[in-house]
Amino acid sequence: MLEKLYQKILSENIKHKIEKAILSIAITSFIIHLIIIYLIELNLIYLKTPSNLLTNPIAAIYTPFSFILVYEVYLLIYYLPKSFTKYVSKQYEIICLIIIRRLFKDLSNLQISGNWFSIKYDLQFSYDLATSLFLFFLLYLFHLQYKPNKGINHSIELRSPSVENFVQIKKMLALVLVPILLSLSIYSFTTWIFNVIYSETNNINSFSNINNIFFEQFFTILIFADVLLLLFSFYLTDDFHKVMRNSGFIISTILIRISFSTTGLVNNLLIVCAISYGLLITLIHNKFDNKIIRGNIGNEI
Repeated sequence: MLEKLYQKILSENIKHKIEKAILSIAITSFIIHLIIIYLIELNLIYLKTPSNLLTNPIAAIYTPFSFILVYEVYLLIYYLPKSFTKYVSKQYEIICLIIIRRLFKDLSNLQISGNWFSIKYDLQFSYDLATSLFLFFLLYLFHLQYKPNKGINHSIELRSPSVENFVQIKKMLALVLVPILLSLSIYSFTTWIFNVIYSETNNINSFSNINNIFFEQFFTILIFADVLLLLFSFYLTDDFHKVMRNSGFIISTILIRISFSTTGLVNNLLIVCAISYGLLITLIHNKFDNKIIRGNIGNEI
């Protein structure tokens, strides 16, 4: 029954269908956003205090990126039963895309002048531009650490019944996460729309933390999911280097979650520290693992 449900929600075929649907929605939403912006510009739609997201055509790119991020969330859950390292890398890719998406929002607030580094939005754009480039490089290094062990991990998983049981647990957790995150996304979106329409201060409050909508709660849920994975992994192994790796990933996720409560340079530094910490933890873990495999005494999860 578990396997049937898993195939209906998180199979390769379903993933391709969701990918096509999200791409169609992203393109449609981009066109609709542009139409709304030009209708406001032509005074065919009146808003008392319109946000820059509804007055600058460049900001329309923000909308399709939001739906791409939704698909990335689905991919994170999709990879959870398959590879813990791939699952974590998806977390990092999501926060990196959030920074990229924020750049499009920053572009709508730019004030080109000689006082670039004294203007709040221009300074934030500089932070995000440098951070996105550095995060992309960190993700490249992280994927390099993942690839060399891929074949080894797969062969060990096929031989170990205990690992198969752990995979089943991860499938159950993934299936539980799907309705939780779907409900959270609907709730977050409808709450935000309500605030935009009915709040008298929508330009200040509703749009100030737009990047945090859904993802602040999303990473809180991921922390609990990571803790459960760590606890269940003790049924499979108590190897110190694996406990350190899994614990380190939890710390990394917590740092990302904390970053949503901050702004400016502190926000960017926390995100960079989170991914850098995860990269170093993975690098040291793989050094341990390679040494243990050469000694034929390791158990991979």
